[in-house]
Amino acid sequence: MDFNLQASFDSLDFPASAWNELLIGSVTDAPFLRHEYLSSWWNTLGGGEWKDVKLALISASEDGHLRGIAPLFLNGSSLMLLGSIEISDYLDLIARPEHLPRFVSGLLDWLATTYPEPWSLLDWVNLPEGSPTLAALKAESVKRGWSYSEEIYQPTPTIPLPGDFETYLESLDKKQRHEVRRKMRRAEESGRAVCWYIVTDAVTLDAEMDAFIALMAHDPQKETFLTPAMRLQMKACARAAFHAGYLQLAFLEVDDQKACAYLNFDYANRIWVYNSGLDRQFMDISPGWVLLGHLLQWANDHKRSEFDFMRGDEEYKYRFGAVARHVMRVRVRR
Repeated sequence: MDFNLQASFDSLDFPASAWNELLIGSVTDAPFLRHEYLSSWWNTLGGGEWKDVKLALISASEDGHLRGIAPLFLNGSSLMLLGSIEISDYLDLIARPEHLPRFVSGLLDWLATTYPEPWSLLDWVNLPEGSPTLAALKAESVKRGWSYSEEIYQPTPTIPLPGDFETYLESLDKKQRHEVRRKMRRAEESGRAVCWYIVTDAVTLDAEMDAFIALMAHDPQKETFLTPAMRLQMKACARAAFHAGYLQLAFLEVDDQKACAYLNFDYANRIWVYNSGLDRQFMDISPGWVLLGHLLQWANDHKRSEFDFMRGDEEYKYRFGAVARHVMRVRVRR
């Protein structure tokens, strides 16, 4: 494989479409690894999470074919995965399983001998626990006499979906099943104008994102998180996902007022739950539960295979039937 350091997202020596085509069938096909997501992430440095870092975007080709991408950046003496750490729930190298071992081996050789900046540590966060990158990286590190450590970073609870909403409800604890049904029915029978929808109009997207961010800001912790740079990042991310066809921005309205919203990704036959917002003045009809119930019904009706809550171990996720999964943190020291 021939390895190349790409100068910027705007001057790749391959088209952006080739990046996304390689991602399909890669060891981890996640929306956080798509070209449009990572390029927008880099433009804001993760919504202001990073400063004074340098792009280290490395590609590998063979016989005229793109074989692998290592989307990295240099932070001090550490090489990290683009998207790290706070706002990208799943990260990885981009390579298909049959090419991954040679890609990892060649990448480490290239980083050790050719990469022009001094570095001492690979610090990679949010790799899925089932990614073959973990085993490949460990084997190549041991071969070189480099230290390798791996630890659970965060849980990522996920609901496997049967493709039928009633079958899904029957899989829940009896009390939880009753609560979901009761709250959805109570909202429907409240006598108030309750409806939900998924945003499909590009013309209204920016205004809908402003409304979503306003709902997020009702939570004091999220309001602190929503710095001006982070607001720009979230809107850029949503626009990129919308135009690529996988944004699922959903609202629940009560009497023509937005009561709750979810920003999800509808990607690779699963729903990836990215963030949410809630106006607590509508708590009498449990808007969070009601909208989540509608989204789970939609996901089953549309035969999505999983409903991934992504990082965080909030108790409600398990009450809705999620099973425990994890993302990992790996450190390789030369």
